[in-house]
Amino acid sequence: MQDDTTEIEDIGSNPAPRGTIGELIEARLSRRGLLGTGAAAALAAALPTAAPAQDSGNTPNGGPSSLTFPELRHQLAQRDAVAEGHEIQVLIRWGDPILPDAPEFDPQHQTAEAQARQFGYNNDYLDFFPLPQGSRHPDRGLLVVNHEYTNTNLMFPGLGTGREARARITAEHGAIERAAHGLSVVEVRRENGRWSHSRDGRLNRRITLETPMRISGPAAGHARLRTEEDPTGTRVRGTLNNCAGGNTPWGTVLTCEENFNLYFGGAAAEAGPQAEAYRRYGILKEPVYGWGRFEPRFDLDATPNEPNRFGWVVEFDPYDPESVPVKRTALGRFKHEGCTHAVCPDGRVAFYSGDDERFDYLYKFVTARPWNPRDRAANRDLLDEGTLHVAKFEADGTLRWLPLVQGGGPLTPENGFHTQGDVVIEARRAADLLGATPMDRPEDVETNPVNGRVYVMLTNNSSRKPEQVNPANPRPANIHGHVVEIIPPGAGTARVDHAAEVARWGIFIAGGKPGIDPGAQYHRAISNEGWLSCPDNCAFDSKGRIWIATDGAPITSGVADGLYAADTAGPGRALTRLFYQAPSGAEVCGPKFTPDDRTVFLAIQHPGEDAGSTFEQPSTRWPDFREGAPPRPSVIAIVRKDGGAIG
Repeated sequence: MQDDTTEIEDIGSNPAPRGTIGELIEARLSRRGLLGTGAAAALAAALPTAAPAQDSGNTPNGGPSSLTFPELRHQLAQRDAVAEGHEIQVLIRWGDPILPDAPEFDPQHQTAEAQARQFGYNNDYLDFFPLPQGSRHPDRGLLVVNHEYTNTNLMFPGLGTGREARARITAEHGAIERAAHGLSVVEVRRENGRWSHSRDGRLNRRITLETPMRISGPAAGHARLRTEEDPTGTRVRGTLNNCAGGNTPWGTVLTCEENFNLYFGGAAAEAGPQAEAYRRYGILKEPVYGWGRFEPRFDLDATPNEPNRFGWVVEFDPYDPESVPVKRTALGRFKHEGCTHAVCPDGRVAFYSGDDERFDYLYKFVTARPWNPRDRAANRDLLDEGTLHVAKFEADGTLRWLPLVQGGGPLTPENGFHTQGDVVIEARRAADLLGATPMDRPEDVETNPVNGRVYVMLTNNSSRKPEQVNPANPRPANIHGHVVEIIPPGAGTARVDHAAEVARWGIFIAGGKPGIDPGAQYHRAISNEGWLSCPDNCAFDSKGRIWIATDGAPITSGVADGLYAADTAGPGRALTRLFYQAPSGAEVCGPKFTPDDRTVFLAIQHPGEDAGSTFEQPSTRWPDFREGAPPRPSVIAIVRKDGGAIG
């Protein structure tokens, strides 16, 4: 999210970050000489070589890279672009009907009722569930899409820009915005090389802020989750600010609530009994969205517990449009950027999640029981029991996962943690007390299915102070971000132990332009087009190559956000290459490959989100480019023109 909400969404609410990831990287790299034996030596050998000031990688096939697509040139334009030999297909756009009774999109005459039946706004997380269920069919499936937030000034005519637009909204505008949040599930298929969606798909669904949901796990029924509307603390209406996500081995969706603080406000934020807890989650007296003027549930003075019912991971079954989504509180409450899984040797499942805020933390949840691949129903409530951990990075390359368990260490009644429900509701404060490592905005966290290593996208941290400058980030503010690589025990074998409480860590790449931005770190053959800024989401193709989507590069580097790819092993390790760039104002989200690698889906959200851009005069009219048409967040499918595998 790049508009004027940034100052509140990423407020940096950790009151006293200690032992930050920047400080540890400095110590970590200064001790490289100590990494001489065993696992330490293996990790040191895996670290990429820092790039020289000038590139040496403009050979046609990208030097030692296994990626053979012609590299795209950096751009900043109204239209998007992809590497030569590939085709961009716009699959579905904001407002496209996805339920049989949905009307055609009319941006001049929107209603909440219509929007609740149409594709929502600002698509982020993507997932592809093959049809029929249980197959690996690459040409037909369910596309699951998060709708993170809304750009009021680009959605509605006559409201102006930024804060001015939000201040002018009516109750009807607010209702439309709320209907545009949530998720879409839509049937898609590929025929004769082209992708399309079906508005009559039997499994199509919209999930919004009005969708009934259940609350489960240790916080269910907690006094701080009870409201007048739900005195039991076990039911809630809807989900909001759904950023990235994940799935489970048993075929359900995990959608993640991120910047929920943007929506709640009131005097209680500063003077109420929960003011300190609100502050730790960045909830302020004046929210970004003015919905509280029309809906008491967003007014802290009317419903002080309502924000405690958001900030969770929500699970639902995409194959059942009648299924009731469940907020799984055992996974903790924070600004979840995503929640991705890895199966452990004993059948238990680990779920990794970043808390997307400056100086906040990286988490892992491990189920108490193994999943049952023969009985899908047996896994229904598997996410209600297990252990939530937070990461502590050490300078010698050790990563320790600290259990967030009531009664352990400082998580006691003396510190306000009487039950595990208290721990998960205030997961950030619990992690503070355990001494977790404050990170530079941990966003997507994904496991490479080929090598078993875990890759953490650290988008940036503009608040790093001059005294925190170090060899890996030798600049007063880490505006370009970096990617951390975690090596669990057994990585590279068939028995990777993601449940282990100790792992190894190193830096895969550090963003910025080599020779221009100090501390940029890639393969030495990086080209003039291959460097990146602000890694956000990532995915892996079947060969284990990483595909990194960025968010913020126009601001930090003057180039469009894009999709970059690199080998994670071999001579081309960490040699990133530019594959796709988004239109003006947009970020690239949710890269997702079909099982045959012949399509990569991308979520292109907030096109036109530039200073001064309005509904009437946007910085781009992507993807329709019709006079009078506003920019429309959309999902695109990229295929090779010859039908071959991407990459």
